[in-house]
Amino acid sequence: MSYGIAAAATALLAASALTVLLRRVALRTGFTVRRIGRAGRRTPRLGGLAVATVTAAVTTVGASTGVAPLDSGALTLLIAAGAVAALGFLDDVRPVGARARVVVEAGAASFVVHAAQLGFLVGALAVLWIVFVTNACRLIDTSDGALGTVAVVTALGLSACAAAGGLGPLAALLGVLAAALTGFLMHNWHPARMHLGGCGALFTGFFLACAVVLVNAGHEALPGAGSLFAMTVVVTADAALVAVSRRRAGRTLFQGGADHIAHRLRRLGLTQTGVAVVLGVASLAGAVTGLLLHDGTLGPSAALWLVCAAAGSVAGLLRVPVYGVRRRGHRPVRTAVVDVAR
Repeated sequence: MSYGIAAAATALLAASALTVLLRRVALRTGFTVRRIGRAGRRTPRLGGLAVATVTAAVTTVGASTGVAPLDSGALTLLIAAGAVAALGFLDDVRPVGARARVVVEAGAASFVVHAAQLGFLVGALAVLWIVFVTNACRLIDTSDGALGTVAVVTALGLSACAAAGGLGPLAALLGVLAAALTGFLMHNWHPARMHLGGCGALFTGFFLACAVVLVNAGHEALPGAGSLFAMTVVVTADAALVAVSRRRAGRTLFQGGADHIAHRLRRLGLTQTGVAVVLGVASLAGAVTGLLLHDGTLGPSAALWLVCAAAGSVAGLLRVPVYGVRRRGHRPVRTAVVDVAR
């Protein structure tokens, strides 16, 4: 317990400090991004490097000193997530094609799934799910504090699941990740002074997706599937919303746009802070449901209300106009705009 508190405090403070340092580096080197609809304001995007570095460093120190040793599953996850973070950083520096990203993500996911000793069919489905959630997390990173808030809540929920399931090393690893994300979130809250970038979004998404699979490995199919969905309900709903919306509008799936949950909530009058809070509350509801499904307190049918709530939310948000709508008082700019969700 004392180590967990010390590790979390260290990760939080170190991530916050490193984020400040990397922000200065990004501003000097021009490593910045401007979100869609935010004319003129560019924000550094090296926050993911801080989160990944601190998570790996704190965990490695704990393991090397013998205070918090890692088992093979947790170590494999950390290594694979590091590879995905490197992929994301390369994509930030020079865009990597979607096909190449998926291949690397699938390879890293296969590494984790193999270490978990899942069967061929279950393992293949797990790899597909991990790749999906990884990219869904990148897609939802469209508003200040959105992905950070969702990820912190999800990581804490998964840490509780891992602890309840006797997966101590994984629980500790997720706790460190949650603390590092909190340290970063201090600088990502509106108005954001740093963004995760592709490095952080892919690292976080991959880490959480793999953790969801690992904590539910060996459980019965229905409770496991229900817990898996509940833990990722927000990013899953956002991906479904975007896919349906773009198909109905005749747009390609990979064409960026201001059509995510965060954008639509802003259209309804919420502030960016309000959007982050709403997404955090929704993630908390999913995390609690997933935890109760995981430990058997709730039966598989309990996940149905979450499915219905997510489907109803998507249906309602589809009615919010987003294509061809200009924000009040917004003047178009000629400089290139980067959609960090792509």
